[in-house]
Amino acid sequence: MARENSTMLDTNDPFPPLDLGLVDGRAFVLPQGFGEGYGVLILYRGHW
Repeated sequence: MARENSTMLDTNDPFPPLDLGLVDGRAFVLPQGFGEGYGVLILYRGHW
């Protein structure tokens, strides 16, 4: 369902560009880092 004036992702919306710093110092750029097809991103904050 489309949401008017929303900043949330909706069905079939492309993932916005996002640069993530990895623990080894490299960068992982979304969504290009997943290549073709689907990918799963799990964020673990650790301690709240």
